[in-house]
Amino acid sequence: MDREKLENLLKRVKAGKLGIPEAMQEMKFLPYQDLGFARLDHHRGIRQGVAEVVFGEGKSVNQIVEIAKQIKLSGGKVLVTRVDKEKAGKIRKLHRELEYYPQARILSSPKPGKTGKAGKKKPAPASGRKENFVLVICAGTSDIPVAEEAAVTAEILGSQVERLYDVGVAGVHRLLNEKDKLGNARVIVVVAGMEGALASLVGGLVDQPVIAVPTSTGYGANFKGLAALLSMLNSCAAGVAVVNIDNGFGAGFLASRIDHLIDSSRKQAG
Repeated sequence: MDREKLENLLKRVKAGKLGIPEAMQEMKFLPYQDLGFARLDHHRGIRQGVAEVVFGEGKSVNQIVEIAKQIKLSGGKVLVTRVDKEKAGKIRKLHRELEYYPQARILSSPKPGKTGKAGKKKPAPASGRKENFVLVICAGTSDIPVAEEAAVTAEILGSQVERLYDVGVAGVHRLLNEKDKLGNARVIVVVAGMEGALASLVGGLVDQPVIAVPTSTGYGANFKGLAALLSMLNSCAAGVAVVNIDNGFGAGFLASRIDHLIDSSRKQAG
């Protein structure tokens, strides 16, 4: 159950097109549904605007299949993270409409078009405003899986996404050659392993919010991402926020939320 579906339901009741018993039947799974192995928070779509997201790692195929089934029945969109190719193949035999993004390891309901929410093209920005896209940057090719998790998540949630990959600090000219993208993005996600310096560099160049994602890419002293995490947390550049190691989903979700909040504020301002 998401906000749009609940609003339409209430309008139908108000207009006399739907009786209260029928409306209660549609709302019977609120606020959660106990499946024995999981308690699905069907109310989350109303509270947060997005149905409960499923962390696929550690869950069985049968568990994910049943969770996806119940989310769809409640009217929500399915989004499962950290699903390997083999597991995704088995799930899609029973949920063929779900799309799989192998680099991102995400299984989801079909995402909106790149113009934003399905069928609705975002308006062109006024002079001096940022463009209507989220920019996902990664330092090296080894960081792409985490970057794709962020990018695909933001796209599924209705944001336009541009990608800028393999532009780490070992060759800073590669990043500086893309100054138009850097300057025009609404919000920027920076994904980096090794020493994690790219987030500070980007944060010092732009006036947009920067969401830094440390990755576990690196040699021993990287400590599986801890060195990059500490570097990003200690950034001297203002406006840099940091999510957990390898948490591309969290960065993509936050970036999309910021993107949609900007849209909402502009609409309210007229």
